Amino acid sequence: MVPGLLIAILWLPMAAWSQAVGEYAAGCQHNASALPDRGPGYYVIRRQQARYYGQPEMIRYLQDLGKKIVSAGLPPMLVADIAKRRGGPFAYGHRSHQTGLDADIWLRHPPPNPASERLATITAVDMVDHRDYYLTGAFTDHQRQLIALAAEDERVSRVFVHPLIKQAMCRAYRDADWQGRIRPWFGHSSHFHVRLHCPAGHHDCVPQAPVPRGSGCGHELAGWLQDRAGEITVTATAPWRPRLPRACAGWAE
Repeated sequence: MVPGLLIAILWLPMAAWSQAVGEYAAGCQHNASALPDRGPGYYVIRRQQARYYGQPEMIRYLQDLGKKIVSAGLPPMLVADIAKRRGGPFAYGHRSHQTGLDADIWLRHPPPNPASERLATITAVDMVDHRDYYLTGAFTDHQRQLIALAAEDERVSRVFVHPLIKQAMCRAYRDADWQGRIRPWFGHSSHFHVRLHCPAGHHDCVPQAPVPRGSGCGHELAGWLQDRAGEITVTATAPWRPRLPRACAGWAE
């Protein structure tokens, strides 16, 4: 390599490399990568919202998961929100998804046929009957296998699912060493939410506390199942505007 070029590379500012900055719900990202609109085992939906940017680790994770899905003979997954190109809070919706390390994957089955159904306007399918509080017949072994494939990867910090879905995963995979990564959280009855660990070398990325030891299938889950009043509904709320780290200076939507 030409010595002058090497020096120039060594002196590039830190922002020249991809970085997840701050907390999952109060941060941004530098030099994000875009997930291609389709690939083996996946489709990106609602692409017009431009929320398909993530850290390279997240893009690789989703592409690797897609390949596992193909190998398992499962239908393609539907990837929804990851983050905006520069991360940061959305104008509406999520509080997290700010650092390029979160991604939503819909549980809808069967998947749409892109030739006959527009991926830009696709609708979600709720897996839960919220009035009588049970999983509907829409939740099948296809969804269980998909969540299991997503959670078994050691890059994953957490997979958020509805408490009833967590219960179903406990019944199917109670002794799996990755079971504790699957966390009950209301509002996740038509999709699940994957969160990755802060990647190595991302010094401004603030990690979430480790998940508690164990499978999470005991008293903790029982408490969630009893708290039916905690169900989150979709309502108009004020935009989430946290204080961002200094490394996000100049961030704009």
